[in-house]
Amino acid sequence: MALVKFANGNTNKTFKPAYNDVFESFFNADPFLSKSTLNRNPAVNIAESDNEFHIEVAAPGLKKEDFKINLEQNLLSVSAERKEEKTESDEAKKYNRIEYNYSSFMRTFTLPETADYAKITAEYKDGILLISVAKKEEAKVLSREIAIS
Repeated sequence: MALVKFANGNTNKTFKPAYNDVFESFFNADPFLSKSTLNRNPAVNIAESDNEFHIEVAAPGLKKEDFKINLEQNLLSVSAERKEEKTESDEAKKYNRIEYNYSSFMRTFTLPETADYAKITAEYKDGILLISVAKKEEAKVLSREIAIS
């Protein structure tokens, strides 16, 4: 069984997702009002080796403290939240400005039966969250040469 990612966000699109992004960016000239900017999920790469599954989440600009990884039954959820407040004031010009920035995302993956739920590790390095999920011993691919008699 393969590792499966949920399609979080708007799944009700008429065209293929790549086409939707092109049309949305064309028709929504203002990036601050674009729905696609508000619902942006990070890119994810999923790979499988003989001993484990690898999930890479591209989330630059975050700190490892911003992430939360949960396992509930066979669902692995990765979420992040970042809040920023920027205050600027100038007494000579008599103004105060406070800007708030908030961004978050959540991705959910269905782990296969071959995953060892007790052996999941995560590391955040160079803007990439690396999650490794070990395989159960009986699920690992054993290779050997078979003698012909």
